[in-house]
Amino acid sequence: MEFRIMGPLDVRDGGRDRTPTTPKHRDLLAMFLLNAGRPLTVERLRRLLWPREGGDRSDSLVRGYVGQLRQLLGKDVITTVSGSYALAIGGHQLDVDRFRLLVDRGSYEEALALWRGPALEDLDPDGERWEETRRLREELEELRLLALERRLQADLDAGRHRELLAELKRLTKQHPLWQRFRGQYMLALYRSGRRVDALAAYAVLRDQLDGGHAIEPDPELQLLYHRMLHDDVSLHVSAGPPVLLPPDIAGFTGRADLLDRVVGGHVVVHGQAGAGKSALAVHAAWRARESFPDGILYADLRETTASSAVLEDFLRWLGCPAQAIPAGLEQRERLFRAYTANRGLLVLLDNAAGEAQVRPLLTSCPTVVTSRSSLGGLTGATRLSVGVLGQEDALALLTTGSGRPADEALHRLARFCGGLPIALRIAASRLAARPNWTVDYLVGLLEDEHKRLDRLHAGDQAVRSVFAIGYEGLPEPARRTLRGLGALSAPDFADWLTDRLGGGAEALVDAGLLETHGVDAAGQVRYRMHDLTRLFAREQPLPGVLAEVSELVLARVRASRFSLVSGDPGTAVATRDIRESVEWLDAERPFLVSLVADLHAAGLDEPCWRLAHLLGPYLERHRFLDDWRAVSDRALESARRSGDDRGEALVLLDQGDLHLAERDWDLAHEKLRLALGMFLRQGRTRDVNHTRRRLGRVHLERDRLEEAERALLACLEAADNERDAADAERVLGAVLRRAGRLEEAAVRLLAAVGHLTELGDRHRQADTLLDLAAVRLAQGAKPDARSAAERARGIAVRLGDRLLDAYALLALARVNRAEGAAGRARELATAALEIFDETGDRRAAANARAFLATP
Repeated sequence: MEFRIMGPLDVRDGGRDRTPTTPKHRDLLAMFLLNAGRPLTVERLRRLLWPREGGDRSDSLVRGYVGQLRQLLGKDVITTVSGSYALAIGGHQLDVDRFRLLVDRGSYEEALALWRGPALEDLDPDGERWEETRRLREELEELRLLALERRLQADLDAGRHRELLAELKRLTKQHPLWQRFRGQYMLALYRSGRRVDALAAYAVLRDQLDGGHAIEPDPELQLLYHRMLHDDVSLHVSAGPPVLLPPDIAGFTGRADLLDRVVGGHVVVHGQAGAGKSALAVHAAWRARESFPDGILYADLRETTASSAVLEDFLRWLGCPAQAIPAGLEQRERLFRAYTANRGLLVLLDNAAGEAQVRPLLTSCPTVVTSRSSLGGLTGATRLSVGVLGQEDALALLTTGSGRPADEALHRLARFCGGLPIALRIAASRLAARPNWTVDYLVGLLEDEHKRLDRLHAGDQAVRSVFAIGYEGLPEPARRTLRGLGALSAPDFADWLTDRLGGGAEALVDAGLLETHGVDAAGQVRYRMHDLTRLFAREQPLPGVLAEVSELVLARVRASRFSLVSGDPGTAVATRDIRESVEWLDAERPFLVSLVADLHAAGLDEPCWRLAHLLGPYLERHRFLDDWRAVSDRALESARRSGDDRGEALVLLDQGDLHLAERDWDLAHEKLRLALGMFLRQGRTRDVNHTRRRLGRVHLERDRLEEAERALLACLEAADNERDAADAERVLGAVLRRAGRLEEAAVRLLAAVGHLTELGDRHRQADTLLDLAAVRLAQGAKPDARSAAERARGIAVRLGDRLLDAYALLALARVNRAEGAAGRARELATAALEIFDETGDRRAAANARAFLATP
């Protein structure tokens, strides 16, 4: 059984927690542990347990507590000797005894690992209940500082001075008059090439002593200062070839596709903030250690920004006497190249800010540079982009770092971290440091977006600080852009948006706060922001961004939509305009769909429903039905919330079209009847006719042909423009075709084609031609059927509309089969099926498969 009092009281029996939970049982055990090996009388125990009451309790009560503690820990753990009690422990079962032994042996790392805090900090936090606690704490603190001091010296002797800087800086602040720590800090600074900082650290101590104590620093520290002042080269470590790397990353996970490519030639490892660039580079360098017999040089360029200072440090490590190092940067560059020529060296330059910082440090040696920027100015360098981890690697990192099983809760935690290595490591560290926490508990803490960054921290590591480093170095326009982007939830966005918000997108990429996501179908550069970066941006919001963006987007979507549905023959647009509009909408679809959600969430109801309504024709044409459903649901709620009857009716009409596209006739009828009632009350005659025409389509699909024909004839009679007449003629043609009145159907469809040709509405013209081809084929007029199908396909190809092209291909396949060209028919139907599968049009794909299955 193991007893631990260096920190909170803890009892372990083979890994099982046996720590008492009852307060008096815990106090009693603490008394035995503070007096381990010494017998305690009942009277002594009574006074220790109730010190403020003078031990005014019965002996039987004390014996009762002893008996209960024996039941918890085992009857042999507490022995009775001559009416006194003693804790029977040995073999270093008590962590205090093990700590003392390890310090005596010089096993400082192992000894310090036992330290969890002041003795019994949960039972006697102020050290005032029992004098034994105070004495033990004083002894242990002295031993801890001694062990820490000797461990630090061993690390300094081994050349790990860079890794110690942060720890020593903290220790000098915590123990400003502990002169051994001050000397070690000075030496670590000096060996890291920061001689001025080392001398300044001495001056700070001297001022403190002179002001408060009127004494000088210890002679040993004075000697160290004078040796540094005169640049004594013997202060440097000489322990074989220099390997200046930070410690390897414990439990390094993933990056299998990149690891073997990091070392070799000049390589720039770049990526967003927190992506694990340094971890990858350091791990790869340690893996390649044996390939570089003359050592590995390392510099953190965020810590030492001047290339000249890095060159001085590197030259010293390579054995150049201090007096021989020239003052000028160019002379140091030449000397460094001379020292590195023909040597088996690797150079790792971490956290580079720009090319100018790196160029003086490049030699013929293999050099790895990590940076948030791709450092495009370094010609000839190989570039490795480091992104977020995939789900499998993210889960492996969490499992390795936390020691928890890869269950569903850990999957959820990985998703909250978004695959960002710094966030994953911090989350794993928090779980490892708190074994009593469940993964579900940490997930619950992270669910609140407003506090997620606050909770993604562990010790001095914090996700927010990673982003802050990049943000603080940005020019104001780029800062404004980042703050504006924080208001949006889109997965990615184009350069027109970043330019509108303030510009500086490439500065954000170089700062690791955006990623370039390629060039889209419309020829726009697209960028992507990590979810955690977005939360950081939202902490400094830019008011009015959504309203500004929505105004711009509505104008652009309205212009693109006009190209698709224009009904004014005087302003008919060119095929190129339609193609460009579709390309822009294709590229921006995810952004526009998410913008509808953002506007809805922000209560900007009018732009929300208007944008959703404008997107309807495009989403319908390209059968993005899931997106259409999402935007129309939010639009309907926004229209109702704002009390806009016109908006509500239009969105209901859109939802009727959606359900028609989904072939859900009942729901389509329900939505259209609601829209019709609202339009009638508002006196909007044209909207009423539009709705009745759609209801005619519902009647058609329900085989209520007479009702459908009456409704469509009424719409046709009421039509006062070519657009409405064409739409009514087309649906009426479909009704007549279903009724077997093929010649009448052909007449109606030809009339619709004529109207749509005049309007320049190429999409609907092609749709109607396909309907006409089917009618002509049913009439046995094969040449007319082929002519209509080929005209439809020509329009589809000019528009670049692949789905429309697939429908035309399938129509041509039917014509070819009717003409006896079975092989050609099969080729065309197969090509159509591929497009249907790619675009997700399941009904059309089923029709194509049925055609292919028919001999």
